[in-house]
Amino acid sequence: MKKFVGILLLCSFCLFPFSARAEENLIGGAKSGLLMEISTGEILFDKNMDERVSVASMTKMMSQILILEAIEDGTIHWEDEVQVSSNAAGFGGSQIWLQPNEIMSVRDLMKGVSMASANDATVALAEEIAGSEEEFVKMMNAKAQELGLKNTNFVNSTGLDVENHYSSAYDLALIARHLLLEHPTILEFSSVYEDYLRTDTPNKFWLVNTNKLVRFYEGADGLKTGHTDAAKYCMAVTAKRGDMRLLAVVLGEETAAIRNEETSALLDYGFNQYKINLLKSKEEVLEEVPLDKAMPGKISIVPKNDISVLLKKNETGQEYQYELQLNEFKLPIQKGDTVGKLLVKQNGEVIREEEVTTKEDVHKISFLSLWGGFWKSLVSGV
Repeated sequence: MKKFVGILLLCSFCLFPFSARAEENLIGGAKSGLLMEISTGEILFDKNMDERVSVASMTKMMSQILILEAIEDGTIHWEDEVQVSSNAAGFGGSQIWLQPNEIMSVRDLMKGVSMASANDATVALAEEIAGSEEEFVKMMNAKAQELGLKNTNFVNSTGLDVENHYSSAYDLALIARHLLLEHPTILEFSSVYEDYLRTDTPNKFWLVNTNKLVRFYEGADGLKTGHTDAAKYCMAVTAKRGDMRLLAVVLGEETAAIRNEETSALLDYGFNQYKINLLKSKEEVLEEVPLDKAMPGKISIVPKNDISVLLKKNETGQEYQYELQLNEFKLPIQKGDTVGKLLVKQNGEVIREEEVTTKEDVHKISFLSLWGGFWKSLVSGV
């Protein structure tokens, strides 16, 4: 009988490999970490996710947000040429060996930040955007407050070890999620395994992504690695399969090999156990609203991002109800501006609130256009 029970327990473990005990050991070597599904923001696994720790170059994800914001608002442009300061060129650690007064494009500097985790490139862009790294760091902390981060404080833009510079696995996941949802251009850089800088010079420089999983893990296309003596080995990796994008964060690993192995184990757990049920695509028109004195005169309301619910693999989808709540329109409206929200309900209870935007830019009709339209209708008799 005892032998039969033992066999039964072994079979149960084989049938259900991700038991509670297995989950506990997913990242046994990490100080902290978590697994998040990006579209819903749901946490599928966590270990000490709110603990404040040194995070090394994971810091650069916040720097990347500000760099991409500056690109998007026109403060800087991809082909702008940046003259590197002695201060930026003097940074040690990971670097692309910038020289004082060297000229490099914003795009190539961003490659250095995203692929090589280059401190010199990060500081060069920080100075270009804010005038100094100190001012840039103020912007980083302001953004942290805007995102509602409770366990984060930045002292530099690079993540080099310094007192009072810290974050947590959960805060880093929120930073990464914002980066992925609001600035998906980051994947054009983080997904590339190898590239070159200074291609038109005798000093051609080979870039190899510090995140090896973008080459060796199915669906991985980002996002950031880090290592210092205080932080040890850290990583935030995102991978997408089908409609589901996951983010795994591990902090404080002893070696790069263990970091890669345990990050992969987190992602495997998520993809094996969960699935996404896409409710509304960001391309789906929710409602068409007529507008007076606007061009176009009828605007299409769409979700800002895909709206999904997370289910266990063995679960079936439920019935959902939707309520669209629109703000008062103030023209002009840019595609991407929030114009209201969509409430997702189940059995009459709100389970999700998602921002909605317009499918196209909307402008005020000028006085001349209105006057021309008036005379046209008068002449035509319409």
